[in-house]
Amino acid sequence: MLQCNVVRFFPPNQEEEKEDFDNDEEEPNYDPSWPHLQLVYEFFLRFMESADFQPSLCKKHCDQKFVLQIMSLFNSDDPRERDMLKTMLHRIYGKFLGLRSFIRKNINYIFLRYIFEGEPCNGVAEFLEILGSIINGFAVPLKQEHRYFLLKVLIPLHKPRGIATYHAQLAYCIVQFVEKDPSLTEPTILGLLKLWPKTNSAKEVMLLGEIEEILDIIEPAQFKKVMLPFILKCSRKAVSSPQFQVAERALYFWNNEYVMSLIEEHSRAIMPIMFPALYLISKEHWNQTIIALVYNVLKTFMEMNNQLFDDLTLSFKAERQKEKRKEAQREEAWKKVQRRAI
Repeated sequence: MLQCNVVRFFPPNQEEEKEDFDNDEEEPNYDPSWPHLQLVYEFFLRFMESADFQPSLCKKHCDQKFVLQIMSLFNSDDPRERDMLKTMLHRIYGKFLGLRSFIRKNINYIFLRYIFEGEPCNGVAEFLEILGSIINGFAVPLKQEHRYFLLKVLIPLHKPRGIATYHAQLAYCIVQFVEKDPSLTEPTILGLLKLWPKTNSAKEVMLLGEIEEILDIIEPAQFKKVMLPFILKCSRKAVSSPQFQVAERALYFWNNEYVMSLIEEHSRAIMPIMFPALYLISKEHWNQTIIALVYNVLKTFMEMNNQLFDDLTLSFKAERQKEKRKEAQREEAWKKVQRRAI
């Protein structure tokens, strides 16, 4: 019944043409045949959730071919259908133990084609929601297969331009992995920093939020391994961004009590890196909200280690004076060249 009424082919996806637009402003495409499809889906779900349902008797029909047909339907433009398919695939994963590895591998293949071949897929968010539940049930220590999935599939999922449509679900999966195995913290954060956008401020804000979620559960020993790359790339460069939303999101790290406790523990290594950028922002940034937040961070630094703060202030001012003298000498040299040329 399900194959006759639901399984079908979809026209070529136009996602590539739409990806430059804001997905939040687009109206979803509702399938006019949804009332009929909904009836079939609900019938099948109630059948699977029945107390009399016996997976052993259904193995003949619910096989790998059937699962592939179900997974192909995730390309539907109708979010209601994708939501129903998500529930259905999750039920199949729970009921048919022999299909679990097959389902995970095929989700893996769909993601890899989406990332590296640009093959459109409307159901990335729904697949990630299913994976969020699956990852939550992984036994510890994690298998090499699962570690590979995180490092080679989930982290590269930050590359596509359509990340805004599924970032919340992706971040949840990443955090689940880090919670399960703290040793994955370092490769995860370094992987995210490697994919850091240069001109996409919205993506920067999303990644800053994701990294803060990881830092909320990070162990002190793991923080020590990633603090310098994190501070150099994420905090210093993001804080110095002329885009005020990026700078504001980066400065909110300093409102996180747990993150601040980690920073305080390593203040002698972190403060010399952050201080010059913060001092310049406090004098030169165009946005008053950012300046106020920077003053709060500088005040926190001063309370954290007053002696080091004073030393950094004197050192920075001396360096600035030295730069001004060099600039004046350079200007004077150019003036002499101009006079001789005349």
